[in-house]
Amino acid sequence: MFSNFFLKSFRILLLPFSLLYWAGIALRNWFYQKNIFKTTRYGLPLICVGNLAVGGTGKSPMVEYLVERLRHQFKVATLSRGYKRKTKGYALANASTTALEIGDEPMQFHLKFPEVPVAVGEQRIEAIPQLLHDKPETQAIILDDAFQHRAVTAGLNILLTDYSNLFTRDFYLPTGDLRDLKSGYKRATVIVVTKCKPGLTVPEKEKIIKEIAPLPHQQVYFTTIEYGTLYHLTDNTNIELGPDTEVLLVTGIANPRPLKKMLEEHSNSYQMLQYPDHHIFTIDDLNEIRNRYNKMETTSKIILTTEKDAVRLTKFNTEITGLPFYIIPVRHRFLFEEGAAFDKQVIDFITHFKK
Repeated sequence: MFSNFFLKSFRILLLPFSLLYWAGIALRNWFYQKNIFKTTRYGLPLICVGNLAVGGTGKSPMVEYLVERLRHQFKVATLSRGYKRKTKGYALANASTTALEIGDEPMQFHLKFPEVPVAVGEQRIEAIPQLLHDKPETQAIILDDAFQHRAVTAGLNILLTDYSNLFTRDFYLPTGDLRDLKSGYKRATVIVVTKCKPGLTVPEKEKIIKEIAPLPHQQVYFTTIEYGTLYHLTDNTNIELGPDTEVLLVTGIANPRPLKKMLEEHSNSYQMLQYPDHHIFTIDDLNEIRNRYNKMETTSKIILTTEKDAVRLTKFNTEITGLPFYIIPVRHRFLFEEGAAFDKQVIDFITHFKK
């Protein structure tokens, strides 16, 4: 509690820098608006998944949701920046690719959907033609975390905003978490309020929609987090999280709060080793994890991590073998039975796309 208060107080002191940051992004957006900075359109459906803030709003689970819904009907591919990878330029995932080469989130997509082309490239305007050259049968591309990258114009923009930190209530970096103008929401086709409480009521939903003030062409949807069955990092065996289980949570993600809340409700107790977002795990980290696990006195204990973290830990498969090291999958579940309407909107966009 004290550390959170100190952090918020410190960030308020950075308000002058936030005003400078706001001025910079406002000028950049004005250049795009006046066509001084050019944007490029492509002759195939581009679906952009992004947000206005830094931190976890559920972009990776949304990309996975879209791939799962679309891959049996269309030839889809994903294109990401490849944040914190050790390579540069365009790359297309193959059987020997590692997370160090393409980044943790693209590697996660590749492992889950090996038949779907997964590409990375800092400059999407250059990477899209290269991807289409490598995979000319591609019918649609999902652009991961590309909402603020305006050099490419997507036909369908899906903007995510966290229920506990709506963009309407946020402020600009470094005082807040916004990395783009609040008015940028107007470029979205779809707005998804993510990480809602499962019991969100209709009046609460309508209040949030009123606050967001969507334009006539915009649809607003609401999702909650749903966790899947735990599976082992090396042998894929499944277990259920029991009320007597003590958990060592190992995370290197931007927002572990929902996961912590779930453990508070469904496990006996938990301890946590938190690393920076997109952290590249070392053998020293693994030794720290093992030592912390060994110090847990109960016999009913496991180590738990996220799918995004797991792709950065698989290089230690040999060392991990024998440890109860489990992965918890996460996915979006649409509230108010609106998932079918969302799916239809995306499918119709691809089906009726006009070059």
